Amino acid sequence: MTQLAGLYVPLITPFTDDGDLDEGALEQLAHRVLDDGAAGLVALGTTAETPTLTEAERARVLAVCDCVCRDRAATLIAGAGTNDTARSAAAVADVSRFPQVRAALTVVPYYSRPGAPGVLEHFRTLAKGSPVPLLVYNIPYRTGQSVTWPTMAELAKTPGIGGVKHAAGGIDDDTLAMMAERPSGFRVLGGDDLYISPLLALGADGGILASAHVRTCDFARLIRLWRDGAVQEARLLGHELTRVARALFAEPNPVVIKAVLHRLGQIPSPAVRLPLVRASDAAADAAVYIAAG
Repeated sequence: MTQLAGLYVPLITPFTDDGDLDEGALEQLAHRVLDDGAAGLVALGTTAETPTLTEAERARVLAVCDCVCRDRAATLIAGAGTNDTARSAAAVADVSRFPQVRAALTVVPYYSRPGAPGVLEHFRTLAKGSPVPLLVYNIPYRTGQSVTWPTMAELAKTPGIGGVKHAAGGIDDDTLAMMAERPSGFRVLGGDDLYISPLLALGADGGILASAHVRTCDFARLIRLWRDGAVQEARLLGHELTRVARALFAEPNPVVIKAVLHRLGQIPSPAVRLPLVRASDAAADAAVYIAAG
């Protein structure tokens, strides 16, 4: 497996004011975050508004990101999976059409809340047929399903599962146990922007951070500082970037991020698709001000 480490940006999906996919803006944004220090891209994550995209649009997003990552020798992670195991298996298998994909980001089954036995069988089934290693997407506040460390430890030993995007909503007992006991080669990428600095302090390998659309250089530097042991500098920068993340998540993700990128001239429209609505002026104003430092 590609040794996933560093900063990965889960790209938004830019739309035109008419609501169409803007492939040119997506390509430019992908190049820009790589220019600014990201190790790779995540396509079709939560931040991409993936549930609102058609199957054809999802393929176009992956094609754009695949092309950029090929040109830049960067790592591409593809979001693939739902709360249905059969459809998830088909989605995971389909990423083989995009040669730059190095891992599939696969969410813990949501809504149905199958419990630990169901979670284990879901991921074991997907891993058997996946052309690339899986990253378990552990995000309880969206899935309604907490994955304890004993369950995650079983997943970590499963062939074909290479790591986790960890977005548990804090640094809890299971997080501490995972960081102390995870097997060699099981990669932990922080996915909770507010808690990325303390997770890196515990030894996380990097992060998949929506807030890194803004001040990408600084988020990449934060990861390097913690990995290099520059504790005091990392701590101070982490405090500063926590304020940025709080501002960008003041309203449902990614509406504030899109508003800020639009105001910075990096995407042509802040448009989102229902059920999301555009960010309020107050939230956008505050985020632009805080992001400017």
